[in-house]
Amino acid sequence: MGFLEGKKALITGIASDRSIAWGAAQVMAREGCELAFTYQGDKIKDRVIGFAKQVGNSLCMPMDVTSDEQIDAVFRTLNKEWDDLDVILHSIGFAPRDQMSGNYLETINREGSHIAHDISSYSFPALAKAGRSMLKANSSLVTLSYLGAARAIPNYNVMGPAKASLEANVRFMAADLGKHGIRVNGISAGPIKTLAAVGIGGFRGMMSQFEKVAPLRRAVTTEEVGNVVAFLSSDLASGITGEIVYVDAGYNILGFGIN
Repeated sequence: MGFLEGKKALITGIASDRSIAWGAAQVMAREGCELAFTYQGDKIKDRVIGFAKQVGNSLCMPMDVTSDEQIDAVFRTLNKEWDDLDVILHSIGFAPRDQMSGNYLETINREGSHIAHDISSYSFPALAKAGRSMLKANSSLVTLSYLGAARAIPNYNVMGPAKASLEANVRFMAADLGKHGIRVNGISAGPIKTLAAVGIGGFRGMMSQFEKVAPLRRAVTTEEVGNVVAFLSSDLASGITGEIVYVDAGYNILGFGIN
């Protein structure tokens, strides 16, 4: 019997088999959680449906987080299938490609900043607002962040402020929902070769340097991040809220790298 037995979770943000959300979904299914999935657009619909079938689930819904109507539709559908909801995993982030390489002030613009913050940050509280009526005491909301929220990372650019905003949302949401027994946490994962990550300029060099100097001298896997998602989603983490948990082979502790 897994430690998520009897729980139900909404999984967002799967784009490929390298997605952190997919790693988390596999771990959560292994631990007994019933899952529902969202997909962004028809282009990946069949892919996500296939992933859902792999872990014994069939509930998949379209959701573009820039549309309040689509977000609301997801929870209307969920409410027909489930009486309540234990977990929302928010694994969504995006900035236009032209914002993700080059000097910060040369690349940042109003439109790119708006898009990055809307999709990468605001979408988290938007999901919580829309799904609030289904959440209950000891429900858990988990989002995915990155070190660029707290440190200047080359080419991460506008996504740094967007992730900083996301981490602030974790704290404000935790303070707001705590009185209802609902927990909100974030995970700052080390660099992983997801579809989103490879769009960052110089990503391969960044990954190589990371593996050389991180205390564990290696990158982390989607399964390792998924293990922590599952933990934070479980009753084992019942006393934890408002936290950003680093799953990055210890990289965040360094002042400078030593080979």
